Amino acid sequence: MDNLTSVLGDISGVVWGPFILIPLLLGTGLYLTIRLGGLQFRALGRSLRHAFVDSDEDESPGDISNYQALTTALAATVGTGNIVGVATAIAVGGPGALFWIWVTGLVGMASKYTEAYLGVRFRVTDSSGRQLGGPQIYLRRGIPGGTGKVLAFLFALFATFASFGIGNMTQANSVAAGVEDTFGLDPVATGVIMFIGVGAVLLGGIQAIGRITSAFVPMMVVIYIGTGIIVLALMADQIPAALAMVFTDAFTGSSAAGGFLGATIMMVVRYGVARGIFSNESGMGSAAIAAAAAKTSHPARQALVSMTQTFIDTLIVVTITGLVIVTSGVWQQGEDTAATMTGAGFAEALPGDWGSTIVSVSLIFFAFSTIIGWSYYGERSLISLVGEWASIPYRMVFTVVVFIGSVSEIQLAWTFSDLANGLMALPNLIGLLILSGLVARETKQYLQFDPKLDKPKASVQEFIRQQQMDWR
Repeated sequence: MDNLTSVLGDISGVVWGPFILIPLLLGTGLYLTIRLGGLQFRALGRSLRHAFVDSDEDESPGDISNYQALTTALAATVGTGNIVGVATAIAVGGPGALFWIWVTGLVGMASKYTEAYLGVRFRVTDSSGRQLGGPQIYLRRGIPGGTGKVLAFLFALFATFASFGIGNMTQANSVAAGVEDTFGLDPVATGVIMFIGVGAVLLGGIQAIGRITSAFVPMMVVIYIGTGIIVLALMADQIPAALAMVFTDAFTGSSAAGGFLGATIMMVVRYGVARGIFSNESGMGSAAIAAAAAKTSHPARQALVSMTQTFIDTLIVVTITGLVIVTSGVWQQGEDTAATMTGAGFAEALPGDWGSTIVSVSLIFFAFSTIIGWSYYGERSLISLVGEWASIPYRMVFTVVVFIGSVSEIQLAWTFSDLANGLMALPNLIGLLILSGLVARETKQYLQFDPKLDKPKASVQEFIRQQQMDWR
């Protein structure tokens, strides 16, 4: 097992190295930002309003509301990456890693918009009447010939595998560990409870997932953000020095301090980008699968809603986590303490055990929601490979793996997750670059027609007809 972990770690190091995924992720995000005219900055306010205030899409085609699609995607991304992943990045790469997480998030908003647009634009209706979309569909339908088919196959294959890693075992193990540390419950008991809970939700399909995530995802995010703001307010005098360290170390690396071993610039960038993408999944294509199920009158509308997911996940939740870790100084304790580092940072400012308890409870809810969201991603990816008959068997196996992850050592699972994430991102990023012209052109046309995102459904349908856009 140690040898397998080492081999996968070496392969992951190449995939996430300076010559493959890191420049491709950042380069694609930057290219799409330019191609879309900085859309994530120009349209963020309208996007947030359309996501949380407007409710005029309920009669549009789709399986779930655009808000439920957003919370499903948030459920899948706001997980251990926001707490343990960020802590790991800073523990290994130093405070400067937080800067590169921000960069990944900012340019990743353009990637998230593009993949969500394509997810809705090329979605199809399966034999049961549900929407099926995502990179496994838009790579095949949008890119002609064998290239698109190969890219679609590779994405679906790696996404299916990734759903058992990033979306299952690592999350289940984090829940079990958090429950044991906070409440003293044996991991086996936690595994049984999660087995029952996940199984019950999955029986209801995407509609049940949408209802569950729309109910508790906002609550858990607000509680975590609110507590983090209180912690930072109590340590406000240390924030300027922490920010200075973040920006300086991003370009110089970090010297050894305390239990921290020091980091080169390459380590800072690598862990910042890798954990940034682990947190917000921009460029991986996974969120496009949820976006494709949304009720929307035009792909641009849902894509703008989906874009806000990266903003909330990385530029709000991750920022709070990272600043607490750097400001409190717990980042110097070393990589071995990454799992408890965020809780220790919160505990520096809050009395008693309140800090670690709130972080542990947040981690439990974050990780459980990620399992729910990723179950849908994996299922739809597998269906695109082998057909709808795989739906029920997949849900059964996925639920069993939740229990296995709860009671197992997961160093191998974390290594496998990093590799699977990288491998599923590669075909998607290539596809985003190829299809970027279509997205930029159609987005410009739609926003000129409906700049405030307030046109009625009938007007949007007439616009689509006039543009001869083959979408419904």
